[in-house]
Amino acid sequence: MSDATGPVTRAVVALGSNLGARDELLRDAVAALDAVAGVTVVSASTPVSSVALTPEGPDETRPEYLNAVALVETSLDPIALLDALQSIESDHGRTRNVRWGDRTLDLDLVAFGDLELETERLTLPHPRAAERAFVLEPWSEIDEEARLGSLGRVTDLIAALPDRTHPVPGATRLHDGRRASSAPAVRDEGATA
Repeated sequence: MSDATGPVTRAVVALGSNLGARDELLRDAVAALDAVAGVTVVSASTPVSSVALTPEGPDETRPEYLNAVALVETSLDPIALLDALQSIESDHGRTRNVRWGDRTLDLDLVAFGDLELETERLTLPHPRAAERAFVLEPWSEIDEEARLGSLGRVTDLIAALPDRTHPVPGATRLHDGRRASSAPAVRDEGATA
C-alpha cells in the first residue's frame, strides 16, 4: 500500500503469464505490487486469454497467455516503478533468456500519467500497447474512459484491432478496487506447474 510522501501519479501495468499456475501468478503479482512502498493498486481486471506473440507474430504452438491490467497510484518515479515490477517478475521465476520467450510472469509499465519518455530502459507510453488487445481490452474493462497518450481513447484503439482476447470461464477480477482480492483462483487448465 502506498505511503506516498510526494505527488501521486496514476499508472497502468500490464500483466501476463504463459507458464506455471498462471492465474495464481497474476494474483500474486497484483498482491506483491500492492505491497510495494509508494504503490497502491486501485483496480485490476479480469484475466483474459491470448495467443503467445513472438517477434515474428502470433505463435499458436506455444502456451497461451493469461493477461490482465492493473491501475495503480504511485509516488514512485517511473524508473523506480519499473525496478519494482522487474523485482516482482524475478521473485516469481522470470528469466530473460529469449526475447519474447515463454515466461512465468511479465509486468510491463504501459502508461505513467501523461508522461512521454524514451530512455534505454523505458519508453512511455509503451510503444506497442496500441497494437495489443491483451492490454487494451482488460484496461478498458477497469477504466472505460482510458486514453493511451496522444493515440486516443482505448475503446477506439480496440475497435481498430484485428485480433481479440478470449474470456476465461469463471475468472474474476484480480483486485476489486477496495482491497486485495481474496477470491479463489480459477482452475487453470493451461497450468504446467
